[in-house]
This record gives sequence, structure tokens and C-alpha cells, in this order.
Amino acid sequence: MKKLVVLSGAGISAESGISTFRDNGGLWDNFRIEDVATPEAWQRNQELVLDFYNQRRKQAATVKPNAAHYALVELEKDYDVTIITQNVDNLHEIAGSSHVIHLHGELFKSRSTKNPDLVYEMSSWELKTGDLCELGSQLRPHIVWFGEEVPMMEIAMEVTEEADIFVVVGTSLAVYPAAGLVHYVGAGKPVYIIDPAKPDITLKSNMTFIQEKATTGMEILIKNITNQ
Repeated sequence: MKKLVVLSGAGISAESGISTFRDNGGLWDNFRIEDVATPEAWQRNQELVLDFYNQRRKQAATVKPNAAHYALVELEKDYDVTIITQNVDNLHEIAGSSHVIHLHGELFKSRSTKNPDLVYEMSSWELKTGDLCELGSQLRPHIVWFGEEVPMMEIAMEVTEEADIFVVVGTSLAVYPAAGLVHYVGAGKPVYIIDPAKPDITLKSNMTFIQEKATTGMEILIKNITNQ
């Protein structure tokens, strides 16, 4: 069975109603990165950071996977599919995808500020000051903030190198290090890039660009890779 690796981004979740960070009307129009998504922000104003992610969590709990998420699940019938996602929501898992690597953390998990290996599933949308890990330290969102290392990046690189087909959906390849994964695809292996906005990269001969939103683009992709 051929290995199909998918790099997904905010565009696939946007069609389910989750606000993106970078588009007009996105989250960064109301919040500065420096105020809610950095280690320094956490040290400076823990309450603001907690509230920001509480509101993201509360909103994410109201949405459902869309046709693009379900299309990726369907591909598991014919391919060994691994999804590497930049998204922190759990829509891929809710849809039924079996193998999901979260590069930027997971919204519905918290972790210890004392030991980053202590990660907990959240039973509600709210994380408060005074919520402690088993070591007695404050819990923080299980999110990779700007300026922090991306711990799953090495695994993502290895998975990408093994891909027979590589698909980019819902990301304009602007956020590094995730955007660099496309350079780890084996020579001559087909790469499909699905995004309404043309990415700012040089398209190579093995790349096919599908200038559509995620749901429509996934339909086109499935037709293109049938019998590959």
C-alpha cells in the first residue's frame, strides 16, 4: 500500500468555521502574537493567555469536520495515510483519521509547566489559574508558541521522506519550519498543493497546484491520484 502524507493547515479548518490567524478578520486582527502566543506573554499575563485559548477551545467545540476532513479518511481505504497538521483543533481525529501528527500542539490538551512530558486530555473547554499538574505546577495550553521548538518536527521530516505521494491542503506554506517539509519529499515523488492562494514557492516538475479551497480541492485530488 502506497504511503500518502498530508500537510494540512488552517484552510481546511476554516471551512468548518474555525477562525484562521492570518487572513483578514482572522484572530490576529484582534490579538497580537506577542500578547497571547509566546512564552513571554505567558510570563507577563497568564490570565490573558488562558482566556485566549479558552475562547478558541469553546468555539472549536461547536464545529464539525467538513468534506475535506472526511475525504482524507476515505483515502485510508487505498493508502497508508499520515496527516501532519499545523492545526491545533481535533477535527481530523473526530472525522476518523487514524494517524495524525500535530506540529503545533493540541487545543484540547493541557500540559505541566514543570515537566512538558506531562500532558493531559481536557474534559472541558476551560483551563484556569490554579489548575495544577500532578507535580503541583500550573497547567498551560499544550500549544507550541512562537519562539518555542517544534518537538514533532523530526518525526514529521522522517514521515515526509517516506511519502510516495505528498499533499499540501489548506496552507500557503508560509509558516516555518512546517513549510519546509515539502523539501523533504523524495525526488520525483508527486506533490499536490491545494490552496486558493498560490503559494510563494517555485513550483517544480513533480508539483501539481490545485487553486481551490480544501473541500473542492480534495475532490479534484482524489480524481487525480486514482490508479496512481
